[in-house]
Amino acid sequence: MNTRKEQIDSFGRLLDILDELRVKCPWDRKQTNESLRPNTIEEVYELCDALIKNDNKNICKELGDVLLHVVFYAKIGSETGSFDIKDVCDKLCDKLVFRHPHVFGEVKADTAEKVSENWEQIKLKEKDGNKSVLSGVPEALPSLIKAYRIQDKARNVGFDWEAKEDVWKKVKEEISEFEEEVNNMEKAKAESEFGDVMFSLINAARLYKINPENALEMTNQKFIRRFNYVEEHTIKQGKNLKDMTLEEMDALWNEAKSKGL
Repeated sequence: MNTRKEQIDSFGRLLDILDELRVKCPWDRKQTNESLRPNTIEEVYELCDALIKNDNKNICKELGDVLLHVVFYAKIGSETGSFDIKDVCDKLCDKLVFRHPHVFGEVKADTAEKVSENWEQIKLKEKDGNKSVLSGVPEALPSLIKAYRIQDKARNVGFDWEAKEDVWKKVKEEISEFEEEVNNMEKAKAESEFGDVMFSLINAARLYKINPENALEMTNQKFIRRFNYVEEHTIKQGKNLKDMTLEEMDALWNEAKSKGL
């Protein structure tokens, strides 16, 4: 692996390159926080895709793309005199030290669970920190991830099931209420109850140490693989999917499943 000096030198090179691009490249010169934001979201999703696939080559590449955006925002901040990359790093370092008193202070926390218990209380004590337990959950998070984060933050202050098995009664209750509203043809109420079902299932996933976002994405990818198999073999038969019966498609689906797709 590279030495710390080599790592620091490379980071300095990145800063120098961006400084030059900001002056000499018409595209880089005209970028703003708002124009970069959609690309930042896309880059983070591409990194997530590489992480899910455990593709180290692309993880390295996508981390570079995300790092470019971090450095770019810091560069824009420096041009307005608001902050620069040193300020970004200093604030992060200060936050890490403050939030890890079991490492940099006298607090005892020998397990990850104990660290998590202290986490929310520490953040509430920070200057300019969260004003309430749930205020640290970004509004713009996708709903599934937001639900998980809300539940996790509530857990950190003791608002949780006493026994994880108790969550199944709540899941069944929410499914029953959803089914009732669907049968009543009350769309607005059914939508609300479906949200409750999802929230309770995400809660169950959290309690059983399952990441619901990862789990759903694995199912998405599995569906894509199997559906692509159905489509490819339909074309090989000289047919169109619309011309296939559900039974014929099910047979190909089960064939894909038997092949481990």
